Amino acid sequence: QVKLVESGGGLVQNGGSLRLSCAASARTFSSYGLGWFRQAPGEEREFVAAISWSGRTTYYGDPVKGRFTISADSAKNTVYLQMNSLKPEDTAVYYCAETQYDTSRYTQSDFRSWGRGTQVTVSP
Repeated sequence: QVKLVESGGGLVQNGGSLRLSCAASARTFSSYGLGWFRQAPGEEREFVAAISWSGRTTYYGDPVKGRFTISADSAKNTVYLQMNSLKPEDTAVYYCAETQYDTSRYTQSDFRSWGRGTQVTVSP
C-alpha cells in the first residue's frame, strides 16, 4: 500500500494563501493520480481536487474552483495544492489520497490509500 504524507498546513488570515504538499512513497502501475479531500469538525469529508500523475487532467470541487490549483511532479511522486483567497470556511483537516480511477465525480470510495491529514485554519 502506498504511504502518503501531507505537509504545508497552518494558520493563515482571511484572504491569504497556503500550499499543501503530498508525497507518495511509491507509484504503483495501477495508480491514476492523487486527490485532496477536507473535513471540518462535524462535517462529512468533502472532495477538493484531484489530478492525474501526468498532470494533464484535473478536477475541482465547486467550493474551491478558481481559488485552488492542483499540480503534480511525477518525478518526485508529489502533488501540490495551491490555495489562494482562503476563507474561514476553508478551515478543515486536508487529506491526500491515491486513486486508480478517472472520474469527474470523485467520492471517498474511489480512493484506496490515505494520508493522516494536515490542519488548515483560516482566521476571520
